[in-house]
Amino acid sequence: MKQVVQNYKSGELAVLDVPVPGCKPGGVLVRTAYSLISTGTELMKVSEAGMSMLGKARSRPDQVAKVMQSVATNGVPATYRKVMGKLDSYTPLGYSLCGVVEQVGDGTDDVKVGDLVACAGNEHALHAELNWVPKNLYTPVPDGLAPRHAAFGTVGSIAMQGVRQGEPQLGEVALVIGLGLIGQLVVQLLTASGVRVVGADPDPARCELAERLGAVACGDPASAAVESAVAELTAGHGVDQVYLAAGGGSNQPVELAARLCRDRGRVVDIGKCRLDLPWNAYYEKELDVRFSRSYGPGRYDPEYELDGRDYPIGYVRWTERRNLACFLDLLARGSVDVEPLVSHVADFDDAVETYQRLKDGELKAVAVLFRYPEQAVEAVAPAVAVPEVKRGSGTARTPARSATAPVRLAFVGAGNYATSMLLPHLAQREGVALQTVVTTTALSAANAQRKFGFAEATTDLDAVLGDSSIDAVFVVTRHSSHAELTRKALLAGKTVFVEKPLALTEDELAGVLAAVEESGNDRLQVGFNRRFSPLLTEARKRFGARTGPASLRYLVNAGRLQHGSWYLQQVTEGSRFAGEGGHFIDTASWLLGADPVSVYAVAAPGNEDLQIVLGYPDGSTATLSYVTTGAPGFPKETLDLVADGKVLRLDDFVRASVYGRKRWVSSRLPKARDKGQSAELAAFVRAVRTGGPMPVPLESLVATTAATLAVQAGLAGGAPVTLARTR
Repeated sequence: MKQVVQNYKSGELAVLDVPVPGCKPGGVLVRTAYSLISTGTELMKVSEAGMSMLGKARSRPDQVAKVMQSVATNGVPATYRKVMGKLDSYTPLGYSLCGVVEQVGDGTDDVKVGDLVACAGNEHALHAELNWVPKNLYTPVPDGLAPRHAAFGTVGSIAMQGVRQGEPQLGEVALVIGLGLIGQLVVQLLTASGVRVVGADPDPARCELAERLGAVACGDPASAAVESAVAELTAGHGVDQVYLAAGGGSNQPVELAARLCRDRGRVVDIGKCRLDLPWNAYYEKELDVRFSRSYGPGRYDPEYELDGRDYPIGYVRWTERRNLACFLDLLARGSVDVEPLVSHVADFDDAVETYQRLKDGELKAVAVLFRYPEQAVEAVAPAVAVPEVKRGSGTARTPARSATAPVRLAFVGAGNYATSMLLPHLAQREGVALQTVVTTTALSAANAQRKFGFAEATTDLDAVLGDSSIDAVFVVTRHSSHAELTRKALLAGKTVFVEKPLALTEDELAGVLAAVEESGNDRLQVGFNRRFSPLLTEARKRFGARTGPASLRYLVNAGRLQHGSWYLQQVTEGSRFAGEGGHFIDTASWLLGADPVSVYAVAAPGNEDLQIVLGYPDGSTATLSYVTTGAPGFPKETLDLVADGKVLRLDDFVRASVYGRKRWVSSRLPKARDKGQSAELAAFVRAVRTGGPMPVPLESLVATTAATLAVQAGLAGGAPVTLARTR
């Protein structure tokens, strides 16, 4: 088998052929699927190996002390031979991986051959094709968790142990110094614990990433931004905890911790940074300095790690293995997201080149994964279910209404999109009565009532759903609540207009469809408005029918979000593409006249730029480029459709053209871009009034939602995703 090794004397890195480890009792033999490079710990070791002997001695004074003790005991010649022999040997790299159990040792009964496990340990979870792992250093991977995400288990446990040492409580404020791999995970774990987080790192890209993952504010530790953010969040008292996740020889992190921590606050050292504590500062505040020992209790205890002797849970609640299992559970439930941390995935055969690129700074990364050949786990092809729409035996169309009876609408949510893009069209439409607006805060409901003329304003959703006079409900809230509110409104018998997305997970989508089947109410529309744009509708008509496969290219120049946007709260609200990507998939599918059958997605390292290829039943393809790094002055949406010797082009809903035997070019619109909201709302209101079919078939809405979800699954699995129709 192959394994990554390093010669600490020469600094040489190599992928060697070595014997397969035996499967000893009390553990399992694991074939690696993905292993994670620790860009902090491992790169420090790689860098040290490239130093001179004097440099090595300066970087490891603890080892120098051991050498001097050996000289005093054994003499110079014997010590020299011992040290040189150790330095001139190959040592392993790696300590965090995910793989498939290939063989089970005697006395092991909690997993079986073929199970997917996450493994830990710098002697057992190595960058190698096969590893023997003792019982307390592996744990089964929850169903549905991608192997490349489970490979983060060990570093996640390190971050988790550090957070446990800080003893965070709901409502507290924490400062995380150092936003590398461990720091980014600490930010997410604290956020999931109800703690508001400020981050400090000199790298602007890492600060931006931490804010996307839940930090309230981040900045350069040398600037005033971090200090002012702490002062604002804590009313000048200082943070409750500081987590030192930085490395290097600077004493700045320790000094910053003392300056920004409150009286009797807690300082937790997770990384390996300089710790020359400024005595006066720490004494005057009586700061509690704590150390976090790696993955948790059990670390460095051979009876625990090698012999498999567990600590009683009544005495030690969180051990190494329990931390590992807990972190995987958080990943599986979406409370922590590691996909944005993956900067690069390299083939295992390219390990030496990858380390060299990291060492030289050519490859700038938060996390890098090795992908191994012939992964047994890859036999499970990524797939996302496209559930069948079952309407139930009680399905009935809404009865036709009198032409003079107004359509009575209720709005759940009255945020920026509702008040700028939907309500202005509805407030001026004849035959529409804005009956009730529901918001979580009384003042926002009152503002919407005053501005748009709602008859009532309330914070009581149940009262609205129980009001038989209301014909349709608009769900225009934050993304995480869409599916549940839609489900409730359908069960209440209402026609529903829900802004995109319909759902953020497959389970949420299944819940909506279960409500359709249970109630027999299929009266649902999702706010995919582009297909209703007059300009695009005319261009599609001019393009005409096609006979052969088409190629569609859609560039979305999304741009960067403003600081503080709730779209950055990916842990709770889903990724940015999950929130708005359905728009573009729906538009492509409408233009191509079919629903996609496959999705392949790749992400640019270090940012949110996505390249997505959708496959369609007739061989047509749609390529979506969703980018956040483009120039803000460039048009947001440009689209080209090519088929049968014809080309349709859309320029940001300002101009469209069709090239074929005849050329058609629209006139430039004299007013603002019309992306179809008005026509979409008119079609929805008409369907409510007449009881006729909804503007977009429910099957299409489901297919678009499933394809949007498949983008995240494709990024996680690194392979094309099949959209599997279920029955």
